[in-house]
Amino acid sequence: MQVHDLGFSGLKLVELKLFHDERGFFTERFNADKFAKAGLPTHYVQDNHSRSAPGVVRGLHYQVNPSQGKLVGVLKGRVWDVALDVRVGSPTFGKHFSVELSDMNGKLLWIPAGFAHGFMVIGSEPADVLYKVDQPYNPAGEGGILWNDPELGIQWPDAGSAVLNQKDQALPLFREYRAHPKF
Repeated sequence: MQVHDLGFSGLKLVELKLFHDERGFFTERFNADKFAKAGLPTHYVQDNHSRSAPGVVRGLHYQVNPSQGKLVGVLKGRVWDVALDVRVGSPTFGKHFSVELSDMNGKLLWIPAGFAHGFMVIGSEPADVLYKVDQPYNPAGEGGILWNDPELGIQWPDAGSAVLNQKDQALPLFREYRAHPKF
């Protein structure tokens, strides 16, 4: 396992070692000792699993009261994963990091509290996303920012074919978040 700092305080890319053979592959997705040595959290309170059709966008979401960190990976398919720094005073406030996560590339993204997170399913197959969270979910603590706000400059792979639910289509612009920040 290799862990890379990404130029955003706390945001880390985890590259798992995949052992391939004629049967497929094997990987260790979580190891408390290795995670602790790499400066990653080792205590998680919940696993979430979502399945999304091609083109689906989920996000950009964040949690407060309590704030959640997320370890995000893909069990099946491919997603374009985005983490947006929403921590006022952070040198990377309003900037984002994006990466392809897939069932075959062995990458996980650790997204600490203070980031909004979203993803878009890319390719022609559904995607199963698994994320571990370090704090319990509180529906009253949900927040979000519109996924395609031009101010953010996020380059989504196929924005023209995006599929969103009504809730995510109605998320506020980043300028509204700046006026009333949560972090």
